[in-house]
Amino acid sequence: MNRIIKKLFIKNYKDVKNPLVRASYGVVAGVIGIISNAVLFAIKLLAGILSGSVAVVADAINNLSDFLTSIITIIGFKVSSRPADKEHPYGHQRLEYITALIVAFIITFIGVEAARSSIEKIINGGATDFSYFTCAILGASVFIKFCLFFVYGGFAKDIDSEALKAMSADSRNDMISTSVVLACAIVGMIWGIPLDGYLGVAVSVLIIISAVKLIKETVDPLIGIPPDKETVNKIREKIKSYNGVLDVHDLIVHNYGPSKTFASVHIEVDACVDIMISHDLADNIERDFYKQLNMFLVCHLDPVKVSDAETAFLKEELTALLRGFNPPVTLHDFRVVEGVSHTNVIFDAVIPFGRHDIENDIKKAVEDKLAKYDKTYYAVIEFEHNYD
Repeated sequence: MNRIIKKLFIKNYKDVKNPLVRASYGVVAGVIGIISNAVLFAIKLLAGILSGSVAVVADAINNLSDFLTSIITIIGFKVSSRPADKEHPYGHQRLEYITALIVAFIITFIGVEAARSSIEKIINGGATDFSYFTCAILGASVFIKFCLFFVYGGFAKDIDSEALKAMSADSRNDMISTSVVLACAIVGMIWGIPLDGYLGVAVSVLIIISAVKLIKETVDPLIGIPPDKETVNKIREKIKSYNGVLDVHDLIVHNYGPSKTFASVHIEVDACVDIMISHDLADNIERDFYKQLNMFLVCHLDPVKVSDAETAFLKEELTALLRGFNPPVTLHDFRVVEGVSHTNVIFDAVIPFGRHDIENDIKKAVEDKLAKYDKTYYAVIEFEHNYD
């Protein structure tokens, strides 16, 4: 179904890195949501009023919120597709996250209001008259929400959109909550058990839990989160595949939207190689990353003395020493600088976030190791953190 929709309504739908194509995905998803939720709101509200069910009315109001959400999504995708300007030199794609956040707050408000109405129904009581008509409407709603969950989820995966992921998750929750309402409506029709108010509270709780989760998922990328391990490994392995790159470290990845990724990295090269050759290598890597991955990459060159026996020996020994820590520690930017009275052994040690407690142990272990070889060795260690 997704493939048919994309072919019919999204031009060049495979070019998902294109901001205009991304915007088309969002607009098509929004239009589908507007039409579907407007119909569901109208028929559910009618069924809720006729049956006197607060749970069905709450479900209808939830569809109204989805209707508004779809409008916000269209606006968000349209604005986020605008090119960079003087005030926003990195573009507007982070507006997708803000759109998702607005959706999450709307869902929270709806959940709280539905809970309030349901609690009033429990306290005050009131008759509920479910009918086959009501059950048919709820059944149709479950099917439609399943289709929306499938469409939104497919679109979200295609363009890696938090806003569409939020809409897909919301549709899934609507499908579950409406199924529960339908089941209890059938129970009420057959056995006359008054579950309506309690059911409304249960639906409201599901809505609020979903909203809180969505808020966290959309706030995180705005604050800044590390890239996933797969992305980090992909970048490192691709860079190391270039002839002339000895190693990679100090990789930093951040984004200004789903398809606006920036990165910087240090690449180790042979110090004996002409600087113009190494500089040309860095240029080629940066150009390839932009063309192939749509990533703005900046490479910093770190020259390494490959042929120096003392440096190679000490690096090998200390690498093995640090690998024995729990968790294992890695090093980079290793160099040996000789002085009149002592020799500095300089390197960066990479430790996990929050593990400052092992810094003194690392420094002492390194100093003890170096002292075995030469009392004039002095360890100069810079500690930094990795993404893992």
